[in-house]
Amino acid sequence: MQEAQSTQGHEHEHRSDTVILPAPTPWPMVLALGVALMITGMVTHWVISLLGLILTLRAIVGWFFDIFPHELHVAVPVQTGVMKISSTRTTREQLPVSASHRQMLPVETFSVVSGIKGGIVGGLAMIVPAALFGLLKYHSIWYAVNLLAAGGFVSWASETTAFLCQFHLEGLLAATGIHAFTSVLIGLLYGAMLPMFPRKPILTAGFVAPLLWTGILYSALGIISPVLNERINWLWFVISQIAFGLVCGFIVNLQVKVRTPQFRALPFAVRAGIHSDQPLTKDDEL
Repeated sequence: MQEAQSTQGHEHEHRSDTVILPAPTPWPMVLALGVALMITGMVTHWVISLLGLILTLRAIVGWFFDIFPHELHVAVPVQTGVMKISSTRTTREQLPVSASHRQMLPVETFSVVSGIKGGIVGGLAMIVPAALFGLLKYHSIWYAVNLLAAGGFVSWASETTAFLCQFHLEGLLAATGIHAFTSVLIGLLYGAMLPMFPRKPILTAGFVAPLLWTGILYSALGIISPVLNERINWLWFVISQIAFGLVCGFIVNLQVKVRTPQFRALPFAVRAGIHSDQPLTKDDEL
């Protein structure tokens, strides 16, 4: 009987000295690298996207067999002990403020879905001035489409304007992917930016933000897409950006805002719309 109790105690001690953790695997990092290369190839060269696709598929297969049919685990030895944690910092600090001090908290903001909706509708609105530019200058609505897609096809760098004015299915698919991806990303940025503009957010975000992005893109487009940099018409590009900004800002601003954690941290009287339960003094009434 005593021998059996000793055996059980030994097993318990053995289990308490180790902790079971998921086995380390490199496949999540390989998967992230593959997805990044696939996106990079959309604006550089299709070979990079192909390399990203190969890495992505290999990472998916490798990660799958790390989990199925049985998830891999490793037993990591641990050393138990009592650790005394001490710090010279205090848990709360009172900042000196004046009587007229007012703190502006982001109590409401737009949800992620609002930014996605704004990006999609803004991207559709941006197509109108881009197509109008190609129609007026080159008598073809496919010029802007093929010019955007040329960033992903190196062989199109030496093509003539007549070639870019023709319909190409691969150009349409590539331009659609690039335009949809960037429109959604910028739409999400709008959803985060609009609550920061207290006055006339649509006009501010519709003109200031597009001009800011155009300036950044003007300095970097020669590296991102030399073909687009040589043939782009910046005036019409700015018009397209403003169209996107106005429509995207309008759509995002129509969405219902959600409460932030800062709002839930406010006192109940403030959340209920009662600014203060203290009677006004003579100084306050003045």
